[in-house]
Amino acid sequence: MKSSLLVLGLISIVLSFGCSSAKLHSIACELKSGMGCFNLGVLYRKGEGVEKSPVKAAELYSKACELKNGEGCTALGFFYEDGEGVEKSLVKAAELYSKACKLKFGGGCSALGVLYGKGEGVEKSPFKAAELYSKACELKDGGGCSNLGLLYENGEGVEKSPFKAGELYSKACELGIGEGCSNLGVSYEKGEGVEKSPFKAAELYSKACELKQGNGCYNLGVLYRTGEGVEKFPFKAAELFSKACELKHGGGCSNLGLLYEDGEGVKKSPFKAAELYSKACELGHGGGCSHLGFSYANGQGVKKSPFKAAELFSKACELKAGLGCTNLGVLYQDGEGVKKSPFKAAKLYSKACELKDGGGCYALGWLYTYGEGVEKSSVKAAELYSKACELGHGVGCSILGVLYETGDGVKKSPFKAAELYSKACELGNSVGCSNLRAIHK
Repeated sequence: MKSSLLVLGLISIVLSFGCSSAKLHSIACELKSGMGCFNLGVLYRKGEGVEKSPVKAAELYSKACELKNGEGCTALGFFYEDGEGVEKSLVKAAELYSKACKLKFGGGCSALGVLYGKGEGVEKSPFKAAELYSKACELKDGGGCSNLGLLYENGEGVEKSPFKAGELYSKACELGIGEGCSNLGVSYEKGEGVEKSPFKAAELYSKACELKQGNGCYNLGVLYRTGEGVEKFPFKAAELFSKACELKHGGGCSNLGLLYEDGEGVKKSPFKAAELYSKACELGHGGGCSHLGFSYANGQGVKKSPFKAAELFSKACELKAGLGCTNLGVLYQDGEGVKKSPFKAAKLYSKACELKDGGGCYALGWLYTYGEGVEKSSVKAAELYSKACELGHGVGCSILGVLYETGDGVKKSPFKAAELYSKACELGNSVGCSNLRAIHK
């Protein structure tokens, strides 16, 4: 207590003489104040009031940790995890997070939980991760609450419980964690663990966005674009996607690109769209890579290049964007930008279908219908058209309707055919509408 009072007294004296915060924290650190050392380390890391030096920052975080400052241990752990100012070592990072957690610093418990969840620096254990997130949450670390919520949502390390996940997201949101607000918004949008409410979802996404959480801005933008829970407003959607993009959310960049491509809420510009797709792709967003590939395939906003398109579709597919796999399959089927290969196309369509891209299921069904790259099979084709239809692919519904009308690969059923034509028509497929009218004559 006497030591703390001495530090506070000296701080008052220093402040009265107008000394810099760096000098202030330096004096506090010399007087063995862990918080002083930590704060000085932050300044060295950012280069505020002192020359930027990750090495010096690491030294100060280390001293803070030795003085039993949990925040210092955690900050040093982050340095070891990223190899900033010290040699990278996940094992050392785990040790430091563990020490911080024992010092009752929630951020340390949460960071250690992340390592146990990934199996980095420690043996992978969702159960241990859950324990650590729980402790972090008890210590009022919002990130821990949010991460624990995700485990309950997915049933990892704990028994699956959307209700419990919602409670934890709510607590995280109250603690000012944007991710918690955004995740809770998703729960309200889907009605998982809480009563479905697009209006409540919009409120939570708005709060997440205010907390500079890109996913919150993106999700709110989607609602404004579709008019769910809020009045449809493309201009507002564009603003939100722009903010999400600034916060390095690839989906925000990609969706803003779509608005520029269509001239929705913004002035139409294929060039601007391509720029945004490129940024989204750089941020690891598969949809952005796929859209940029489409731009190159068609020469929209960029110089036409089937080869570049193929590269981008391939990257999108690797990033598990089903549309990218489908589009690359089309290039292999047609032999554009790549060597023609129906067999390779079939593999790509199959992967796209597994990734729930209706176009991929439909395209693979088409190959089975005509026996290109695969053995001809009307039964298999029907199964794939059915899956495409379930995924909202209008052409898939329409083609499946034809199969039911003719009894090709399925048991003949005019009634089922009519149902499928109706669904295809609702999905905007004109052939489905025409077939529906014809079958009712």
